[in-house]
Amino acid sequence: MKTGLDVLLADPSRLDGLRVGFCCNHTAVDARYRHAIDLLSAAGVNLVRLFGPEHGVRATAQDMEEVGEHRDPVTGLPTVSLYGDDEASLHPAPELLADLDVVLFDIQDIGARYYTYQATLGFVMAVAGRVDTKVVVLDRPNPIDGVTVEGNTVNRGFASFVGAYPIAVRHGMTVGELGHFFLKHCGVACEYDVIGVQGWDRRQWFDQTGLPWVYPSPNMPTLETATIYPGMCFIEATNLSEGRGTTRPFHLVGAPWVDPQVLVRLCEEGAERAGLQGVAFRPAAFVPGFQKHARKPCQGVEVHLTDRTKLNALLLGMVVTEACYLENTEMFGWRAEPYEFVADPPAIDLLTGSAAYREALEAGDPIHPLLDAWEPERQAFLAKRAGCLLY
Repeated sequence: MKTGLDVLLADPSRLDGLRVGFCCNHTAVDARYRHAIDLLSAAGVNLVRLFGPEHGVRATAQDMEEVGEHRDPVTGLPTVSLYGDDEASLHPAPELLADLDVVLFDIQDIGARYYTYQATLGFVMAVAGRVDTKVVVLDRPNPIDGVTVEGNTVNRGFASFVGAYPIAVRHGMTVGELGHFFLKHCGVACEYDVIGVQGWDRRQWFDQTGLPWVYPSPNMPTLETATIYPGMCFIEATNLSEGRGTTRPFHLVGAPWVDPQVLVRLCEEGAERAGLQGVAFRPAAFVPGFQKHARKPCQGVEVHLTDRTKLNALLLGMVVTEACYLENTEMFGWRAEPYEFVADPPAIDLLTGSAAYREALEAGDPIHPLLDAWEPERQAFLAKRAGCLLY
């Protein structure tokens, strides 16, 4: 199997004489873990400047942490942060694209709408189109397979950096395919091309590809984490810790006030009601390294993945969040701080793409029927998605 980077490096002459920008991070490596910046430079490509997404080119920053890059510490190349201290920083300044002939984009996505790298691609494409600069994606596989699609899309009024475009929660697309979706269905316009993956069957998970795994962001250490993330990201929108600063982020959920035995029981009961399969729960204790409840003893639950082929990851997040709410309704709270530069709607609505889940939970209504209610949105997305698939 060859990634888009591998294919380009086999014939880098297509970039001869061009002024090249490169939007990338630490995941842009070949099969020998060599970084694309070094490989392209060695191949004679004229790299003019780098663009870094959330976490930065070298992924040294935590989530929602301002990245103040100006020069790459390894290569010395001028570097532009696309994740600064305000919403405007998410979009490159037009003049920083106007003097380029092409912008390459090579970042490993994980297949969830909330993961901000694909939104960065869309924003780069939109600005590039205004200054007549071409965008080329060096594609990589969707690590949690390219066939499974879960959840609703983003409703009007709920767009944000974690839901910039109306795609399903688990979209089952590659970054290159998402670029085509943005062009066809989201009002984005630019000259665009994809250097595709060779040899990928979209039914494959990442550990079946033979490609090297590089953690896509600081709290996405394993493929198993990526598998549960489309649902477990919901915990970010609560006042419970999602295990940041531990070895099991998004698997560990808790807070100082939680009774772990009760929480596990509620998770198991919720899973049975909803028909959730593929996971098991155990009582857990942990100390978050940073962010919510940093360096304070927390109790809660650990999510164990038992069969990824049976798991509906979105439903998992719905069940666990409901259990956290029911375990202590007085102490439970939704995130009150701005989330990805948006203060209203609240973070949980931005993640779910509407107010429906939060309102159902707060009203004491069953939550799992929402999957059926969202099915028309999923089907509409599938129809649009079909014309954008490359593999």
